[in-house]
Amino acid sequence: MATVPRARETGAHRRRADRSRRSDALDAGWGTPARWERVSLLGVLAAAALLYGWGLKHAAVHPYYGAAVRSMATSRRAFLFGGLDPSGTISIDKTPGGFWPDAASVWIFGPHTWAVALPHVLEGVLTTYVLHRTVRAWAGPVAALIAALALTATPVTAALDRATVPDELLTLLLVLAAGALLTAARSGRLLPLLACGMWVGLAFQAKMLQAWLLLPVFVAVYLLTAPGGALRRVGRAVLLGATALAVSSSWLLLVLATRPADRPYLDGTTNNNPFTLVFGYNGISRFGGDAGALGAVPGTSASRTTGNTGWGMLVNHTVGPQIAWLLPLAVLAALLGVLWRAGQPRGDLARAGFLLWGGWLALHVAVFSTSNGNHAYYTAVIAPALAALGGGGLATFWREHRAPRAAWHRAVLPAAIALTSGWALLLDAHTLFVAWLLPVVVMLALCSVAALCRRGPRTGSRQRAWALAAGVAAVLVLPTAWAVSSTDPLYAGAATSPLAGPVGGNYADLHGHEPTSSTGLSTPSARDKALLAYLTAHRRGEKYLLATQAAYTAEPLLRAASDPLLVMGGFTGLTPFPNAAQLSTLVGEHQVRYAMLTTQRPSTPATTWVEGHCSRVSPRAYEERRTDGSFTLYDCRPTAG
Repeated sequence: MATVPRARETGAHRRRADRSRRSDALDAGWGTPARWERVSLLGVLAAAALLYGWGLKHAAVHPYYGAAVRSMATSRRAFLFGGLDPSGTISIDKTPGGFWPDAASVWIFGPHTWAVALPHVLEGVLTTYVLHRTVRAWAGPVAALIAALALTATPVTAALDRATVPDELLTLLLVLAAGALLTAARSGRLLPLLACGMWVGLAFQAKMLQAWLLLPVFVAVYLLTAPGGALRRVGRAVLLGATALAVSSSWLLLVLATRPADRPYLDGTTNNNPFTLVFGYNGISRFGGDAGALGAVPGTSASRTTGNTGWGMLVNHTVGPQIAWLLPLAVLAALLGVLWRAGQPRGDLARAGFLLWGGWLALHVAVFSTSNGNHAYYTAVIAPALAALGGGGLATFWREHRAPRAAWHRAVLPAAIALTSGWALLLDAHTLFVAWLLPVVVMLALCSVAALCRRGPRTGSRQRAWALAAGVAAVLVLPTAWAVSSTDPLYAGAATSPLAGPVGGNYADLHGHEPTSSTGLSTPSARDKALLAYLTAHRRGEKYLLATQAAYTAEPLLRAASDPLLVMGGFTGLTPFPNAAQLSTLVGEHQVRYAMLTTQRPSTPATTWVEGHCSRVSPRAYEERRTDGSFTLYDCRPTAG
């Protein structure tokens, strides 16, 4: 008889222990995900997919990159080497890895606007998922859910995932690298560490040197926290760097091993060298005053931005509303997360995570602040660090609020919510873009702080949990509204500079007017249709349908059709290919007949040769109406002039 009560008592004790383990798992992050967690994650991912994919067929395709993607989808040579036109005569001024997913999508689905934008939606959703998994292993499911919500609600992330620039692929690969690094630091296994190096190398293919910014952080965190002796950790850190270097340099070595005649001329270079493209034109020349570093072509106003730099760039009126909503919370979390774990063993995973994400944030801020200029969307790479620190910080503050190790620890959570909510009000104050939400933020923050500060017999765990939820909502409601605004073309920024909300030059241009039709694939203007029809009708076996002055002139034609074009001067118009002698030879060999020049790009020896040896074609021959006159078509038949 006595065994039955003991059995019942044991069963009740087991149930309490199970509940306790589940509660501990919310903080520690170990164990099987609960049903609420799976449902919540699916909800966040669905919201991200809806936000990023809404109106996908009207996505704004980057004029230059979109032209290259269509060409890469129709030619193996252009795909492998990043050819700007289908013949792969000259490359784009970047490595092609960031555009391979887009080109593959266009190859599979056809030259549709939604096809070139689809990979970016998938990359954005995958980044949210990978960040959730990484933060969960580090700080628990509550922190992971907050981090996933924060990343989805970051305005620049939403705008970028609806555009067609490679920064989201860079961000995804770096988050994968961070997750692998934390796994290697926790387990001591070599394979995750090599995977980290591989992801960094692939990120290099997407955005070149920017991918290497985090290598010092990854190495430092591994050396400080990984198990094993010092020599073992140093040796494995060397393997991490070697793997990253090997994968990063694979395309560069492939280009070097290929005869120049069998690949495109590398844009942005005066010596046709891939290392100049990466380390000169896209590297050193962006810092300091050496515009021609390593043989690079000097940048122009079309290829370089001079804004958004200096130590205040992250909080200025344009960049701040895109990325900086969680900045006070993230900084506080990074500092206190490391401070509170000071007495823990060297391999403490919680401290490793704060060091990793804090280093990610600090290093990028330092580099962006000292560069010659940044597009605001560059800061999207900081979003995972801010989201992870926000989620991990709130989870840590919540744990300390419930069971503080020091009396003042209990006050950190309400203080962090109040500080971050007030900061959000300041970020929106300049534009008052969503002024109707400001009272909501104030009410949520006040309710959360009041409930968290209240102590008494009636303040149970359920009430405190709702107070935390209200605080999270207060922190995220304004950035969410800005992020959702990117679904409106008026508040989505330009195709070349995706931004959310009423900031940037594109909003100033469109304010008070109907939004212009966005750039897309296979959607030529009436003028471009007429020009293509004229050139096609007068083509007599020439390899190139047209020679153009710079990519600016070729872009709309390359997005509309898949005919080879000879792009003289590359993106800036200053790349010395083809030179005047090469152009003369091509004309003499009947490989090109027509050339189009523009007043929007600088003159070069090749364009001077066209003006001196070719005859103008009257716009009335192919245009139905008068244009602004910034483009001039020339007929370069050897018998002409």
